[in-house]
Amino acid sequence: MAENEKQLGTTDTGIKPNVAGLLAYVLGFITGLIFLLIEKNNKFVRFHAMQSIVVFGIIFVTQWILSLIPVLGVIASGLLSILGVVLWVVLMVKAYQGEQYKLPWAGEIAEKNS
Repeated sequence: MAENEKQLGTTDTGIKPNVAGLLAYVLGFITGLIFLLIEKNNKFVRFHAMQSIVVFGIIFVTQWILSLIPVLGVIASGLLSILGVVLWVVLMVKAYQGEQYKLPWAGEIAEKNS
């Protein structure tokens, strides 16, 4: 892990980059936004923060829209919640492992804007 830490660089917060990447996902798009605002230099942390904003922001908005649809909206929202939890765990693990794991579409946006 020490070699990987050198590759990830340092952060403005003093937190190890892999831990900061994990923390960017902890509260979904909220912690993603926080880390995007406070981390100015580390591309790894900024990537994970932006990916968190994109992925969990879209899930949040979609669930809100689905909540307006009776019955089918509730079912679809429940399925989206399960997907969200799976993504949440996978993305936190990948960030902690020091991997810049890109989800299709959201990872591309995050990479361009981080």
